[in-house]
Amino acid sequence: MHAIHELGYRYCTPIQAGILKQTLAGADATGRAQTGTGKTAAFLITILAHFSKTPEPASRKNGTPRALILAPTRELVLQIEKDAKALARHTPYTAMAVFGGMEYRKQLQLLHQQRIDIVAATPGRLLDFKRNRVIDLSKVEILVIDEADRMLDMGFIPDVRRIIESTPMKGKRQTMFFSATLTPEVNRLAAAWTRDAVQVDVTPPQDITLATIDQVVYITTDEEKFMLLYNLITVLNLERVMVFANRRDETQFLKDRLAARGIRCGLLSGDVSQDQRVKTLEAFREGKFKVLVATDVAARGLHIEGVSHVVNYSLPMDPQDYVHRIGRTGRAGASGTSVSFATETEAYEIPAIEEFIGRGLKAVHPDPALLAPLPPLAEGTVEPRKRQSRPSGQGNRGQGRRGPHRPRPRTGNRS
Repeated sequence: MHAIHELGYRYCTPIQAGILKQTLAGADATGRAQTGTGKTAAFLITILAHFSKTPEPASRKNGTPRALILAPTRELVLQIEKDAKALARHTPYTAMAVFGGMEYRKQLQLLHQQRIDIVAATPGRLLDFKRNRVIDLSKVEILVIDEADRMLDMGFIPDVRRIIESTPMKGKRQTMFFSATLTPEVNRLAAAWTRDAVQVDVTPPQDITLATIDQVVYITTDEEKFMLLYNLITVLNLERVMVFANRRDETQFLKDRLAARGIRCGLLSGDVSQDQRVKTLEAFREGKFKVLVATDVAARGLHIEGVSHVVNYSLPMDPQDYVHRIGRTGRAGASGTSVSFATETEAYEIPAIEEFIGRGLKAVHPDPALLAPLPPLAEGTVEPRKRQSRPSGQGNRGQGRRGPHRPRPRTGNRS
């Protein structure tokens, strides 16, 4: 309770209000919830409350966690570890992240030398440690499967099944299962891994997002986009802003152009190593630079406090990605602003986004101050050139979905 107060949690989010009473009593639960809805705190508080009233097994050895949280990405696992440590700061309970791509020896050493109570893990590295008998899952008291639909999409379910088979049977453990969507396959997995689970379905994320985020679309041209971005950051004196683009080469080019004009910024994309991505996220959280340029690799599973603006430099091809992107601001009841740039070649994405979020988007021409000419580069600084790389995500995003026969809508004032 001390930690909850220090973290500024005053009221339950909808999923917390709907699930905590049952999970604190030991019931299994399945929930439909996106990141940013408070589900992480819900299952971590349940875990820590269980520990506080259930004595630790006397014979528990190192590398034998009492709670296991499975998640699809390193970023989400690291975020869960961070939240767990914050909530457990006034308790003796420990948490660690287990994930692939880096820090193998460090993770191995921690598991060998310490009694870790909570392990948040991606399936691949966890299976590796299990095969090598570094980690023992036979004493897991609480199991959490987070973002099950994404694990299904990413092909992790066979690994997850093998991991769950190494834990006590359902009924002998408490299980919480979360997914952003409840497809028939996801429902079958939930039924297989839980017992008499309480079902909680919170308000769809776009409805929550719309309540706290001011969304605006600027009508612009390809030639004016960077000018508009630069002036938006400098004229409004933005201190913490995320800028999204669809392609890795585009994000690198944006970062280089902003840096050439004196704006410190970081980059998150598939071309950035995992080690560097973690360092970049921490530096952004600590305010060491004001702009984070990213592909959709950063749109899900990240909670960065104080992001005032999200800029869609290029509109996403998938309307759901739009919701995930702008959800990086306006979190936990705070207000935020999302700004999207719509050019003649991208405006055709807007109707699908409007249909998905259930409302129209206000499209306006930017104020003249936001179209002021760019300042000259400092002496000795060269204008960066665009690098070519493979597209990030699916397909060639430079081509879009319209194809050669899809009509291009006029860009006008929409209300």
